[in-house]
Amino acid sequence: MTTTTLATHTLEVPGATLTYDVRGPLPTADGTPPLLLVGQPMDASGFGTLASYLSDRTVVTYDPRGLGRSVRHDGSTEHRPEQQAEDLHLLVAALGAGPVELFGSSGGAITALALLTAHPEDVTRVVAHEPPATTVLPDAAQAEAVWRRVRDTFDAKGWGWGMASFIAMTSWQGEFTDEVLAEAPDPAMFGMPGEDDGARTDPLLSGASDPVVAYRPDVEALRSASVPLVLAAGIESKDTMTWRTTAALAETLGEELAVFPSNHGGFLGDEYGMPGQPEAFAARLREVLAAG
Repeated sequence: MTTTTLATHTLEVPGATLTYDVRGPLPTADGTPPLLLVGQPMDASGFGTLASYLSDRTVVTYDPRGLGRSVRHDGSTEHRPEQQAEDLHLLVAALGAGPVELFGSSGGAITALALLTAHPEDVTRVVAHEPPATTVLPDAAQAEAVWRRVRDTFDAKGWGWGMASFIAMTSWQGEFTDEVLAEAPDPAMFGMPGEDDGARTDPLLSGASDPVVAYRPDVEALRSASVPLVLAAGIESKDTMTWRTTAALAETLGEELAVFPSNHGGFLGDEYGMPGQPEAFAARLREVLAAG
């Protein structure tokens, strides 16, 4: 693991000022496409450890509009995949180094699918790691109902209770049933506060991310794109919601699921106190990016 000089820039796009970071030269020294790492609702701060294991590459990270350092001017709080894809389209153009290789995690994987759909010319390869597109599940209606229970719990009781319900939802193995979250788990079970501070602006639980969960991939557009698409999931996520959404989309597209080390945040170091296996994750990412 080594450190590469980081340069921070801003980019004006319709309705927002985006902040992004570049590690390494642009254009790249050897002509290899830059590697763009995208999360959501996580911002660029979660990719520091992963980028350090890819120090031979030019790596670009950014904060999606309204998250981290990227400021919205459009009066909205929703994270809409199609809008974020347009932001990425403008960011790729601003880099001035041609199409990029793209790794998207969680909601960032949804953005990656939206960019591949709208602007396949912007990318040379896309790795979508555990996109939470519940619309592709055979139990999509039940998943929507459980997500609504998470949101209702947050609205009624605050962040700790909402996050405890979210963890319970995303940890559930197999298809959702009517019993899932019929009773909200106590946040103390997860070491989180039960007191309600009155805030309802959390980017994950407030409804801002509803369009991400409700995103319906354009299967025909993804099939017709000439760009390789890798659907990836962490082995520790097996049979949970985001493993199942990824596997279902891979099956629909006739692609093989790429299994990665660790879990949903397997690329993390100590950024949030929940480290995965970032070195092994980076090695696996190199493999799928180098595949023919």
